[in-house]
This record gives sequence, structure tokens and C-alpha cells, in this order.
Amino acid sequence: MADANTGELMEKIVALCKRRGFIFQSSEIYGGLNGFWDYGPLGAELKRNIKNCWWRDMTQLREDVAGLEASIIMHPRIWEASGHTTTFSDLMVDCLLTKKRFRADQIEPQSGTAYFYTGATDLQANKESKDPFSVLIATGKHADYARKVARQFYQLRGLPQPELAGERTEEVQKTSRYNPENGSWLTDPRPFNLMLKTYVGPVESADNLSYLRPETAQAIFAQFKNVLETSRQRVPFGIAQMGKAFRNEINPRNFTFRSREFEQMELEFFIKPDEAVEAICGSVTKPAGPGHPGQPQPNWGWQIWHQYWVEERLAFYERIGLPRTTLEQYWQKPDELAHYARATVDLLFKFPFGAQELEGIAARSDFDLSQHQRFSGKSMTVFDEELKMAWPKLAPERKAALRESFLQGRLKYLLKMGEPTDKASPQAEADAEALTKGYYIPHVIEPSAGVDRLALALICNAYCEDQAPDEKGKLESRVLMKFHPRIAPITVAVFPLLKNKPALVKKAKEVRDLLRGHVTVFYDEAGAIGRRYRRQDEAGTPFGVTVDFDTLGESGPDLTDTVTLRQRDSMKQERIKMGDLLAILMAQTQ
Repeated sequence: MADANTGELMEKIVALCKRRGFIFQSSEIYGGLNGFWDYGPLGAELKRNIKNCWWRDMTQLREDVAGLEASIIMHPRIWEASGHTTTFSDLMVDCLLTKKRFRADQIEPQSGTAYFYTGATDLQANKESKDPFSVLIATGKHADYARKVARQFYQLRGLPQPELAGERTEEVQKTSRYNPENGSWLTDPRPFNLMLKTYVGPVESADNLSYLRPETAQAIFAQFKNVLETSRQRVPFGIAQMGKAFRNEINPRNFTFRSREFEQMELEFFIKPDEAVEAICGSVTKPAGPGHPGQPQPNWGWQIWHQYWVEERLAFYERIGLPRTTLEQYWQKPDELAHYARATVDLLFKFPFGAQELEGIAARSDFDLSQHQRFSGKSMTVFDEELKMAWPKLAPERKAALRESFLQGRLKYLLKMGEPTDKASPQAEADAEALTKGYYIPHVIEPSAGVDRLALALICNAYCEDQAPDEKGKLESRVLMKFHPRIAPITVAVFPLLKNKPALVKKAKEVRDLLRGHVTVFYDEAGAIGRRYRRQDEAGTPFGVTVDFDTLGESGPDLTDTVTLRQRDSMKQERIKMGDLLAILMAQTQ
């Protein structure tokens, strides 16, 4: 990336996205709509390439993953089962002065001198306010600033000339109760549900209330049995889905990073509980150390499956141009984990505005399918013939230990979900008994990534400034986007050297048509060839093909039907036969 401070760098990136047609503000001609973005010609191609790469990696190149495309609006009971209607919320605070809203966990702790007021009076207007107020200012800053902010607060409450009452001060350390922008007191935190509501049918009533999905995962769980039966898969296997999701974010920020409408790429990979693995294989393999554990094995437990998917996802990012040096792994601490999660790793990209999450890989136990079984009344268990055959061969003490371990896990889940002990205990007993006959609810490993966040990460990582010679050999600044050829919006640009030479134009269009059915091609004949190169450098096009007079045979038969192939990053040029061009480009993009 360019050597500039983070604010300047993001400004340059945002400007380039608008200038070159990557990303536009949604509804821009009407003043825009916060948290919503439109992708222009280059941005649309970039996103499509990201999704195609992910889908190919996750489904088409694997035998153990099937695909799904589910509806955005689903039965509202799904969101009750998943917990979204009751727990999918952020704590929100409002600035008492400006009414601006913030997520409470995003307020940076501050220290300084807090000025407190018990109210204010306006004798001329014969008005009084007993609303308390407080202002935080930096230690040593003049008190007049705090009083000015306080007067503004009481003026908003109908006192044109307020006289402040009950002023006192207090030194505070690392408080999050004040607006960092103006020092004003914030309201007490209160929960704010992030789901966007809608109504299904002609009547807006509670009976017709529904939601735009806040994630794509729940549809996978709801359709688990249908996909299992129709895809002829067996556990372990996965279901992948890409699609739109919606969250009514309190404070969208950092360009497209946190938006209210976005796309997800999620995999739910279903595995056997460790007790079933041990019964079948005799033991459960755990990670021997860091790194990729290799090809999946029948005796893998949840921990090594989790490590496998962390490494698979890191390898995917490397293949599309995000090296590991740009990423960080954050293992959530026990007190940060969702109550159902055994482990979660967040893959963070080092954005100009800080390291932020691109993807989470969570070991979610059997929580999701268990919840949908409870709420729908439909069984989510699978039958495992290997387990049924292996169980009778176990030693009695091994049977008892595995059964008890499984029973305690099910009992813990049921009690956590609020089931009374007199109901949870017999249900857990029944689940444990079912295990001995080959039945269980699969556990889940979930890699969940955001398309828009990944697109922004690739744009930030690709942005580069260097020096390049112009037509006269003089060095000038060059902006280029170093996209990997696999995800670059345009793979190759084709240029006739001169647009006023019909033979050059005709031959260049032949080259364009030769390539167009296989890679994304952009044809450009307008302007000096150097300027055309620069435009494509900013678009991130990795290859440029120039048709010149040598192509037409004017320098002899050896160069007839050859073209100049230019590399974006190095600007190196070489002569290539037209017949070899497609194979060279395809090798770079596969």
C-alpha cells in the first residue's frame, strides 16, 4: 500500500472507487442513504469473481459440500429458534446534545475533568429545567468550554438564556459515558435489535410480521434434512450458501466495511459428535500442532476439524491475493464466546483503519440443529450405520463413559435453553439412548465470510502508488490496483496501437473476440497508448495486449500475428503469438 497516514490512504481509496466505478454511494442523487452502497461496473465484476472463486472452492472442487440458495424472508419462528428475536441486539447510546447514536462498545474510553450540572433557569423567559447534564473536557482545558456545551443543552430544552445550576467537577478515568466528538453526556446504554422488519401479505399486523434475514446460516439449518436426503451425502459433509443479509446497524462506518445490506458466504459443515467418532474409530484425533492437518480422516474430532477449516480459509485468501502477512488470527477468549460455541477464530485483515474481521470460523456444537428440532418439532437426527455396528462391540465401561459424556452434553444444552430439570433429564436420557442405536444430531463447524468486506480488503490491499515513465520517458506518479488475476475485474485489455488504422483495429477486435469467451476483456482504442495503459492500471487489469504494425507483418513474417503482452505490475512487455495468448492467460487465472 501507499506510504501515507491511514486517513489519507482511505480517502485516496474511496476516491478511486468512485472515479473508476468500483463503488458508489447508494441513491447518491438524493443525498445517499447511510449504510447502503452500489457497485459500479468494476465493483460488480470484482464481487462476482470473489463469489465465483469461493463457490468453486467450497462446492465444485469438493465431494463433501452441497449448495443451497434460500429465500431472504423466512418463517419468523426460525428467528425465534436461532435466538435472533431476543438476543440479536447491540447496546445503543445517544448524545444528549446532538442526538447522534453510537454503539456503546465503540465509544473509546476517555479521561479528563467532568462538569456536572443539576439544571438551569432562565429568569427572563421564566423557565426552569431540572434535567441533569454533564460535559467531559480534557484536563487543563478552560471550564468555559464545558459551560458553553451545557448552555447549548439547556437551550435545546427551551431556555434561550440559561443560567447553569449546581456546577461541580470530578476527575474521571477511562469513562465511556461521553461523546468523544463534543464531550456531551450520553444516555444510558439500551438494547437495539438489529433485524429489519417487514410484513408478509396485505395487512400490517403482528400475525404477518417477518424479517429480512440477518444471516444466511439459518436457512441451511432449516433445510438440513432436505439437502441431506437429496444430495446423497453422509456426515461429515457441508452445505454452502451465498446471499444477501440485512442488519439495521446503529452506526455504519468505515466505507463499506459495516453496512446495513451486505452479502455473506457461509458454510455449515456437519460433523459427528466426538462420542460417535470414538465409538467407531476407538479414539478421537486432536491437533498435533499448528498448521494444516492434511486430508480429513474418519477419526477426526471437532478440534481438528475446526483447525482444518481455519487453514483451508487462510489458503483460500492466499490464492486470491491476500497473503498471510496481511491477516491476523484472533482466538476468542472463553468469556467472548457465544454460549453454544466451543471455539471461534476471527480472521482479521489489516485495513488502513485497523485490523478488522473478514471471517469467523466457529465450532458451534449441536446447538443450531437442536434449536430447530425443539421449535419445529421435526427431527434433526441422522442415522449412522457405522455407529450402530460399532456400539455393541465396545467394552461395557467404554459404553458407559461415552454414553455419560453424551448425556451430560445434551443435559447442559437443554438446561441452558431454559428447560426445567424434570423435562431436560429424561430428554437427555432419551438422546443418550438414541446414540447407542446410531442416532445423533450432528455438530457444526461454520466458516462465515462477508463478500463486501472481502472486496474492500482486496481493494485496500491492491492499492499502490509508484513511478512510471510517460511517453517521453519522464517519470510520473502511477496509481495501480494489484489485483490477483483470479479476481481482477478485467483480466486483459486489448488495444490497437492507433485507432485511425483500420487494419490495426480489425486485428485487435479479432484478438478481443478470441479471448472474450474465456476471460473478461476490455477493448480500448481511445487516446495515447500510454494513457490507456494507465487507465487499466487503475482498474487493476493485470494484462494488456497491444496490436501494432508488427502484428500485421510489416517487420517480416516472423512477427506476423504476434502481439505485445504487457504485465501490469512490472510493465514488462514481450511478444506473444496470438495462438498462444489464451493458454498463457488461462494459466494465470485458474
